[in-house]
Amino acid sequence: MVVSRRHPQDSPRINILEPWDLQYWSDRWNVPRRQVVETIRRVGDQVHDVAQALGKR
Repeated sequence: MVVSRRHPQDSPRINILEPWDLQYWSDRWNVPRRQVVETIRRVGDQVHDVAQALGKR
């Protein structure tokens, strides 16, 4: 899937309904998109919470 290169607008949340947002965080943390989605379902969509759950900064 080709996703245009966008960056979050300093949002504290990850929107899994936006392919570019999900791809951005997946690339940044070097984890599969599916893992980001599963983590969001467990801990919520706050960037800090997801990063912490993934062991990322």
